[in-house]
Amino acid sequence: MAHDPHGPRLPAARGPVSAAVRAHLSGTGPLPADETVAAASPYGDDLQLALYLCYELHYRGFAGVAPDREWDPDLLRVRAALEHLFLTALREDTPVHASVDEALADLLVEPAEGAGVSHFLSGEGERWQVGEYAMQRSLYHLKEADPHAWVLPRLSGRAKAAMAAVEFDEWGGGRPERVHAQLFADLMTDLGLDTAYGRYLDVACAETLATVNLMSLLGLHRSLRGALVGHFAAVEITSSPGSRRLAEAMRRTDAGPAAVHFYDEHVEADAVHEQVVRHEVIGGLLADEPHLAADVVFGLDVTGFLEDRLADRLLAAWRRGESSLRPAPRDSTGDGTAARPESERLRVP
Repeated sequence: MAHDPHGPRLPAARGPVSAAVRAHLSGTGPLPADETVAAASPYGDDLQLALYLCYELHYRGFAGVAPDREWDPDLLRVRAALEHLFLTALREDTPVHASVDEALADLLVEPAEGAGVSHFLSGEGERWQVGEYAMQRSLYHLKEADPHAWVLPRLSGRAKAAMAAVEFDEWGGGRPERVHAQLFADLMTDLGLDTAYGRYLDVACAETLATVNLMSLLGLHRSLRGALVGHFAAVEITSSPGSRRLAEAMRRTDAGPAAVHFYDEHVEADAVHEQVVRHEVIGGLLADEPHLAADVVFGLDVTGFLEDRLADRLLAAWRRGESSLRPAPRDSTGDGTAARPESERLRVP
């Protein structure tokens, strides 16, 4: 198998499972034993990074890793075991609504006293915290809408047409400079961040990896198509008000015009998308396949569950005046030297 010179560098391992998966991908060691995988914490750094490594092979891969690894049967077996641990934990831990209508109704109501990340950043967040938020979110936003595209071949009729229309908007409506992933890269440039795909994987926390892994998990399994639609709906419904607050945060911290524009764009676009997703994507899917209603509810609710875990992690660190980022590994510069801590760099005026 020929190695692929493109893609981001493989990140540093975070435990025995991710170390073994990393070694397998680089051709330097065996995959983890079954008992090693079974002992991993479902939400922990080790399992989440190992799962991210497996999923990323379906997107842009990693430098030095053969493209054929995407369908490596032994690796897929390990991935299935990791997915089972993660999905089982999510099903056990996520409080779910009784119906799609109830889940949607709760999402459509903004709490009077908001306490989430967007509230914090808009009201009191500092420039370095805005930068850290962008670094964490870059793992998704630099491939924005891509994980949800996996569901398109699994839909039909109204649901498929509406989902494709929303995705077309996310990909810039045919204009490359308006692709949302590009708009986020422009935001990162305004903040003085590196826009390279996967650049901040090493410093992203496990809670961030879990939110991205969830999209890939739901998208890559036809059996979970209802949950993927629910996830997409949850993202679109909550995006517009959250983006309005994040645009305020960008203005207040003088993040730059592209940073403001990214969230202003989502305020307007996602307000429209929310209506389309609720009435046409969910409505069309359940008209065709009413038995998927419970899966849609799970997708709606599990999205909030993992987003709340991430918010708790970020806000707990920031309120202590500490970085939410993991320490950069020694060789993350690529030359074997110690990397300057990202949190330290971001705090420099």
